[in-house]
Amino acid sequence: MHESATQHIADQTSGFARKRIENMLSASGVSINGSNPWDIKVSNPSFFSRVLINGSLGLGESYLDGYWDCEQVDETINLILRSELSNSHKFLSHIISHIQATLFNLQKSSRAFQVGEEHYDVGNDLYSRMLDKRMTYTCGYWARAQNLEDAQQDKLDLICRKMDLQPGMKVLDIGCGWGSFAEYAAKNYGAEVTGITVSAEQVKLGMERCKGLPVDLRLKDYREINEKFDGIVSIGMFEHVGHKNYQTYMQTVNQCLENGGRFLLHTIGKNNSRPGLDPWIGKYIFPNGEIPSLKRIAEAAESKLIIEDVHNFGPDYDKTLMAWCQNFNKAWPDLKHHYSDRFYRMWNYYLKVCAGAFRARDLQLWQVVMTNGISAEAYRRPE
Repeated sequence: MHESATQHIADQTSGFARKRIENMLSASGVSINGSNPWDIKVSNPSFFSRVLINGSLGLGESYLDGYWDCEQVDETINLILRSELSNSHKFLSHIISHIQATLFNLQKSSRAFQVGEEHYDVGNDLYSRMLDKRMTYTCGYWARAQNLEDAQQDKLDLICRKMDLQPGMKVLDIGCGWGSFAEYAAKNYGAEVTGITVSAEQVKLGMERCKGLPVDLRLKDYREINEKFDGIVSIGMFEHVGHKNYQTYMQTVNQCLENGGRFLLHTIGKNNSRPGLDPWIGKYIFPNGEIPSLKRIAEAAESKLIIEDVHNFGPDYDKTLMAWCQNFNKAWPDLKHHYSDRFYRMWNYYLKVCAGAFRARDLQLWQVVMTNGISAEAYRRPE
């Protein structure tokens, strides 16, 4: 085919893709090359076909490649999600994600440590600068807090009070991170905490931070635990379990919980029970992840645990993520010597996209308190 004819077809294809994308965005308030800070500024016309074919995966990958930019990516995502554009258009990458999650157990034991190696072990220097002083990598509680440090302390204290922690209580922390809860519960409530994580770097640094406290952090999958505890918490780990393993997870909790004990599940949640994860997040940030629905959690707990309380403070994750993003950008002049420019774009995009999803109420943050029903004492949510 003659070169000019090939270029003509390419131009027509690009023009068609652009028109489709502009029509899809029209109800959201997001424009192409508009003047608003949330408008998408396109520098490479291949952006349109990539998004048209692969939806959020194409949107994210073309951002990493510099095909487009935006002053407020978080608000762009908020507006797009509120327009329900993603629900009205089924993209190839989303369909594939759903099929994979439906047919395969992407979170089986042999895959358990992958997210630790690829995400949580990416660099303690990054997380120590991005997070609060305790390195709490979960949503803060902003009911009274005015800054990230207070929001994370208030969250940890809220969990301790919901658990009714008493000195000497043995507590299991499933997905302990760098030990922020373990350290806080041991220091302030006298608890003896055993934490498990799939990240070697978290265990190493966490044990250094908890030196001298009754804290034991272990590199272990939740399916390997077979001990009894007075209470169990899981703060920001259930997103890695996967719906095919929810029954196993709840059975493990039930077996490890002493009579009368409490279990607090702190997890991101979504508004539907459709299997799968956003394709871009699954490929670049959290491999093998899956966000649960409240229905899935309740079904898994049925006949094993009693749900005592459900507390939703999802909008607080928007504030938390934007605070992390601010910290990350402030620290970048020091961090850039260890990470690439592409990583910088990826990490900013990750934090802002997630903030936008919580702002749109597309994602939730639940704290669910459960018991095994042995104790007659009624649960009361602390003020």
